[in-house]
Amino acid sequence: MAVIENTVSPASEAFKANQQGMLGLIARLRALEQRTRDASALAKDRFHKRSQLLPRERVALVLDPGAPFLELSTLAGYMFDVPDVEKSVPGGGVIAGIGFVSGIRCMVSASDAGIDAGALQPFGLDKTLRVQDLALENKLPYVQLVESAGANLLRYRVEDFVRGGNIFRNLARLSAAGLPVVTVTHGSSTAGGAYQTGLSDYIVMVRGRTRAFLAGPPLLRAATGEVATEEELGGAEMHTSISGLGDYLAEDDRDGLRIAREIMSALPWDRLRGNATQYKPPRYDQDELRGIMPMDHKRPVDMRQVIARIVDDSDFSEFGTNYGPATVCGHARVAGEALGIITNNGPLDVPGANKATHFIQACCQSRTPLLYLNNTTGYMVGRAYEEAGMIKHGSKMIQAVTSATVPQMTIYCGASFGAGNYGMCGRGFHPRFCFSWPNAKTAVMGGEQAAETMAIVTEAAAARRGKPIDKGRLEAMKAEIIGVFESQTDVFSTSARLLDDGVIDPRDTRAVLAEVLAICREGDARTPQAMQFSVARP
Repeated sequence: MAVIENTVSPASEAFKANQQGMLGLIARLRALEQRTRDASALAKDRFHKRSQLLPRERVALVLDPGAPFLELSTLAGYMFDVPDVEKSVPGGGVIAGIGFVSGIRCMVSASDAGIDAGALQPFGLDKTLRVQDLALENKLPYVQLVESAGANLLRYRVEDFVRGGNIFRNLARLSAAGLPVVTVTHGSSTAGGAYQTGLSDYIVMVRGRTRAFLAGPPLLRAATGEVATEEELGGAEMHTSISGLGDYLAEDDRDGLRIAREIMSALPWDRLRGNATQYKPPRYDQDELRGIMPMDHKRPVDMRQVIARIVDDSDFSEFGTNYGPATVCGHARVAGEALGIITNNGPLDVPGANKATHFIQACCQSRTPLLYLNNTTGYMVGRAYEEAGMIKHGSKMIQAVTSATVPQMTIYCGASFGAGNYGMCGRGFHPRFCFSWPNAKTAVMGGEQAAETMAIVTEAAAARRGKPIDKGRLEAMKAEIIGVFESQTDVFSTSARLLDDGVIDPRDTRAVLAEVLAICREGDARTPQAMQFSVARP
């Protein structure tokens, strides 16, 4: 047993300042999430008047009551719909997360039809593609609650149309992989969106509300001159009795969700139970995670104190303690699940990169999942480090991350700069799950470093040409560069771009890790029956 000794002093001024800063960021996060809920809830009277449930009411009813629900990417598209911090509504027009339906852990995705009739918002496509990828990788059935006006034609971009085909391709891939796709079409599912319904294994339609057609009445009339009502063209009764598109006819939203739950309960799906291993909670208060991380990433922090508040019994068996000490590696458990942890108490140097590479390979050998707690300004630079082979050994670490054969999870706890983001399994290296703390910062380098680098380059270029430097213009350029970097570095910007799977309160880290570890374990143990397609022969 190697219990981490507590060195955190909640009474210290530094702790209080860190905590105040973190609480402010958490409050901002929650306010933005509430803004999205409020924007959708504005449609409540309209929905209830036509006997419909709001999107979040639908999600709540399809999920098992009291069971955990891990909502994903709540900041998707923030500031991309309107560039106004007071008016932007994040979420991408999609509610998505992992929860339980009739005892089966599923990916649940719902059109947020209370906002712009469910039309995809900026980054809504990317969010949908990400949750589909998570369902495929973790072998999760896919439950979708559809009511969407489709693409926003006022924001039409041809690349979104082309990339949008991946949504339908992924539905086919899920089905072919033996992962059931269950769809309740609560309202409109038109044009290309009709295939969101059509490419499902089980389709529930709602009497008087479902609309599924490739061309609605106006387009039909313009294209062919044919006149038909929405109900005649693509209503639930027509599709469940004539076209055969719908499998079940529900009387209203509640009935449709009841049918979806019955479909899931009837599936011969292996309902894997949670890990029955007995474990002890951390010895130290998880609330203290809100005061450990400084708001200034340049200030040092001992990440062992973070680990001590996440892992079972604060028990951490450190690997290679005295070699490359700024890189911390070791074994622990979370909710009884074995876990290898890699984190940073400073930049990554040659010994640290070598140690991390060795540790990753050892965890792959023992089939131990890996967790990366990002808090680094990158790999060390300088003549001595170049001569020591920083590029070579950093590359080996990056190769080990890329080639790892176990589930890898990443949490951005502080800085994640430069190639350190790559070596610590940043989003570009496809960790199974990736979350951020509200104080996290991600960039190729700090804004001041970037500005100073460009200033040096500009001065050198001017010197080669024998021209004087305009100091005023130089300072203006530096200020502009800093502004550009700072506008894209914080978590509210990176999470808006789907560069993580969501922002979490630090004190929820252990609970989130316990969920994703269980998801990974269950997914890796599951062998769903893939569909067999045969070619008809004459």
